[in-house]
Amino acid sequence: MTDPATPSAQPASVVRLDIPGGPGLIHRDVAANGARFHIAELGDGPLVLLLHGFPQFWWTWRHQLTALADAGFRAVAMDLRGVGGSDRTPRGYDPANLALDITGVIRSLGEPDAALVGHDLGGYLAWTAAAMRPKLVRRLAVSSMPHPRRWRSSMLADARQTAAQSHIWGFQRPWVPERRLTADDGALVAQLIQDWSGPQPPDEKALEIYRRAMCIPSTAHCSIEPYRWMVRSLARPDGIQFNRRMKRPVRVPTLHLHGSLDPVVRTRSAAGSGEYVEAPYRWRLFDGLGHFPHEEDPVSFSTELINWLKDPEPDR
Repeated sequence: MTDPATPSAQPASVVRLDIPGGPGLIHRDVAANGARFHIAELGDGPLVLLLHGFPQFWWTWRHQLTALADAGFRAVAMDLRGVGGSDRTPRGYDPANLALDITGVIRSLGEPDAALVGHDLGGYLAWTAAAMRPKLVRRLAVSSMPHPRRWRSSMLADARQTAAQSHIWGFQRPWVPERRLTADDGALVAQLIQDWSGPQPPDEKALEIYRRAMCIPSTAHCSIEPYRWMVRSLARPDGIQFNRRMKRPVRVPTLHLHGSLDPVVRTRSAAGSGEYVEAPYRWRLFDGLGHFPHEEDPVSFSTELINWLKDPEPDR
């Protein structure tokens, strides 16, 4: 048997983990948009689909899975294309295709729609899916990520935001970023998560799990590819077309969550996203939290999310 602590470990031995307080958690694979996606599922009720960011995988939502299930929801956390237990395809890492992965998973789960909850890159894709396939998105909750058009304008016009996401510019080099992410058994992954967190970063055990997951072969490359597209397409026809598509307003109730100490996405950059929502929009700033509010203070985050999901008339 392969030792899950080694970089050569197979995905199943590294990412199909149990979670505290989550008896009954089901791991399985679903087919969608020409690929296979690993999901972790808990509970029954209306579907809430959780989308992780960089440099993480489905396990980042371990606290919310149990909280949502206890609150009467069918909570499903998926691994994005190329990450965790999902397929590592050679192509398909542009946001439009990744959003179709997400809506395809909703259909494969046999549901008419879902409440999407996305963090970081998962938030970018949740915004995209809500604009592209509004009939499949019941509600939208985004953490630590502006609307795609807001992200684009901030990266181009705000020098402080550009500096805050300097890692994305570094990702544009070939092969070097992949080697850095997997060097020393993924030490950089732990460093990034610690640097981007507030005073309460994930513990050493959690950091070790993220390091191991990044060292699954091809994961580092696939994790970086969406960011390469986001930058390299800024002046290309496909990127300009995508930016135009994102002019379509989001017309579902939206909850926007952000940590006041987030060093990756400035509060000013994220807060302007409400202009792209033509529906009830709620902004919630978590004081004293960084880029990972759902892990840094899972109780506050889950309480805010569940109260909003259960609110029949979310405020604007």
